[in-house]
Amino acid sequence: MATAASLDAIAPAQVWPARQEPELYHDLMSPPEILALRAEVRAFAEAVVAPRARAIGDAEERVEHFPWDVFRAMGEAGLFRIPFAAEIGGRGLAHPATATAVAIEELSYYSSSVGAIFDVHCILAGHALAQGSAYLQETYLRPILSGEKVGAFATTEPDASTDLSLGAMVTDAVKVEGGYRVSGHKRFITNAPVASFVVLLCRDDAGMTELVVDLDQPGVRVGKPDRKIGNNGQLTADIYFDDVFVPDRNLLGERGKGLRVALQTLTYGRIGIAAAGTGMAQSLFDHCVDRLRTRRAFGKVLGQFQHWQFRMAERATAIDNARSLYLKAALRKDGGIAFPEPEAGMAKYYATELAGDFAREAVQIFGGYGFLRELSHDGSHAHVGEIYRDVKIAEIYEGANEIQKWIIARQIFGKDIAG
Repeated sequence: MATAASLDAIAPAQVWPARQEPELYHDLMSPPEILALRAEVRAFAEAVVAPRARAIGDAEERVEHFPWDVFRAMGEAGLFRIPFAAEIGGRGLAHPATATAVAIEELSYYSSSVGAIFDVHCILAGHALAQGSAYLQETYLRPILSGEKVGAFATTEPDASTDLSLGAMVTDAVKVEGGYRVSGHKRFITNAPVASFVVLLCRDDAGMTELVVDLDQPGVRVGKPDRKIGNNGQLTADIYFDDVFVPDRNLLGERGKGLRVALQTLTYGRIGIAAAGTGMAQSLFDHCVDRLRTRRAFGKVLGQFQHWQFRMAERATAIDNARSLYLKAALRKDGGIAFPEPEAGMAKYYATELAGDFAREAVQIFGGYGFLRELSHDGSHAHVGEIYRDVKIAEIYEGANEIQKWIIARQIFGKDIAG
């Protein structure tokens, strides 16, 4: 089995540039507890995630390559407690959604995979469980706050992702005495290969229902990790259910009303993905500034060419906008708005589109070095190439960006016109 140490030995250490954000972004929105939380998570990410980021990004997608050391360190540092109330073992912050989004930005700056693991573990699985019964919170939520267990959340199916309608889904929960019998198939489920349980959206004769299913139950099978073009440390896999018995006590919320739980959770998740996009964009920016200050062509450093001066001025402005948008959406959620639209949709599509466009340009700035996974001459590696591979999924999951624009259009024109 490959260990963290052996994987690090394969991949030489990544060199990280100076951060530009403290001089360019003046946060007038975040309360003091959020500013302190950002500093805390940034220090953690610098100490724990940064030294492991390259190995995590380069590792083959296998269960034994899951970054357990980083995951457990997040648990020990109390990062998984950030989103939750004190009475269920959380930190009891006044602005938990904002704190969670800020944490995701800081983690994603170094590793999109680590940010995604945190997002699914805390926002999707964790936030859904926080809406459940005292039994579910004690049995499933508390162990994920400590990092004892890994959580997963499943809505997507082979033919149901953007369209989460009864007609599109095939995972059924049949009511029987004492519980449910579940059969079906979920796809692209983050953390599934290493998770202990999954929060599962099913259809039944009452509508859609959320159940919590232990993955060691008879009749459950988790597939091998998918091989993706990026986010290698974020393991995804199919989950198959063959007449799996789920007891009544594992019902999350009300029978037939699971879609609202899922959609509210996914809306929260969009804020997290917006924060991840902002973190990746900020990382791209810092690497590119360093490159443009040091790389020479035609007797000048590249930063002396007005083209790049103007382009980086545009990127700095866009990153400021992206960060402000996700903070605004998160603060609205903390203010009691279950579906903080249009800001959540705006933040998600804007930040991830920015990061995707910028990643392509960043590879161009680095030239051939940006295109390489590793330069054989000295083992060096440009992090912008890793982000280029990682960032595309951010424009797709938690509701594709086209869906976010549709949500915004509904706010503008209403459902009668926008559909």
